[in-house]
Amino acid sequence: SLSHSLSLSLYRHGFAKSNSEYGVLTDNPDWSFADGRSAPPLKGQIRRQREAEETAARVLLLSREMERGREKWERQKDLNEQIKEEKRATELQRKGNKGRETSISGNSSQ
Repeated sequence: SLSHSLSLSLYRHGFAKSNSEYGVLTDNPDWSFADGRSAPPLKGQIRRQREAEETAARVLLLSREMERGREKWERQKDLNEQIKEEKRATELQRKGNKGRETSISGNSSQ
């Protein structure tokens, strides 16, 4: 279609596919000073950079929160296992031959 071929042509020449997407002229000004210095950042560029930094900070915060949650879960799991082991060790034992020595042949000596 005409709009598709037009957007591809614009993209090949360094323009964004739409006004709100990335492109060479979207993030970088199309001029510089004669002595080679780059142009000052544009408002949109500053805004996108700030948004990217905020997103990265949020990802880092959520990642740390997930790690703390996983560590807490591991500690709780270990504590529950320890409590189970302590209960097993202190519960009443069955009566019977458990723990008594018996001879191999089944005859008692004497």
